[in-house]
Amino acid sequence: MADLKGRMNDAKDKVAGEGKEAYGKATDDKSKEMEGKVQSKGADAKSKARDLGDKVKEKADEIGDDVKEGYEDLKAKMSKHNK
Repeated sequence: MADLKGRMNDAKDKVAGEGKEAYGKATDDKSKEMEGKVQSKGADAKSKARDLGDKVKEKADEIGDDVKEGYEDLKAKMSKHNK
């Protein structure tokens, strides 16, 4: 999981944005409503980007493990072959 502080900030922005949006709707302040929507959607986008970054890192780690395992297998085979 990506950094906890970043995820907490995303959640805070999401809640604050939803609050601004609700306030804007209640007071018929279209500017505040739009500001809230943008803030909330921005938090969603950052959260999704963090999720994607986590998935990319996991896959990269898996590939690295596979490469290392393949190297170790090849090394063992070459060692047996050279004896």
